[in-house]
Amino acid sequence: MALTKKQKQVYDYIYYYVNDNSYAPTQSEIKEHFGFRSLGSVQDYIRYLTNAGYLKNDSNAVRGLEPMVPLENKAPDLPGIITLPLLGSVAAGEPIEKFEENQTIEVPENLVGLGEHYALQIQGESMIEDGILDGDIVILKHQKNVENGQTAVVLVDGAATIKRFYNHSNHIELRPANEKMSPIIVDHNNWEISGILVGLFRNY
Repeated sequence: MALTKKQKQVYDYIYYYVNDNSYAPTQSEIKEHFGFRSLGSVQDYIRYLTNAGYLKNDSNAVRGLEPMVPLENKAPDLPGIITLPLLGSVAAGEPIEKFEENQTIEVPENLVGLGEHYALQIQGESMIEDGILDGDIVILKHQKNVENGQTAVVLVDGAATIKRFYNHSNHIELRPANEKMSPIIVDHNNWEISGILVGLFRNY
């Protein structure tokens, strides 16, 4: 599984802590080091890193974390991996406020081609019939043009949504891939293409 920049930082901290002290940090120590607001945030990171095979976690021990992947073998150093900006979330439903750059993510280079690319995390279920689920990471190519039927991230009055794009004579139709949801209809003055879908990540 690919790691975001913050997930890598948490893993690095645990790895070096164990290397320096011969025992793992507690969840409270991780929380204090990164300034997380709650232990729940720490547990989310531990759960992801455990599921991804980076950590072994003995939940019955206060210092039960064991790093499983040497730093020199982590994803950023492997051939065929590139780093993309993870710009935030995009709505698979009603548009949400425009995303902001705050993290990066490592992805296989075969997911991208020529041009500038970026990643967003899906919020909502409007594209589930195209296999795009809530929580997925989508890879997008920066471009302003799009063909009818392509899946694109569209800014509507500055708010972002991902839909199938259709350009009609007097309006733009942003069509969901969910029969329970209706298309978003936009006039020709209030929209902008931010990118087209080229790949997808899913964390199990």
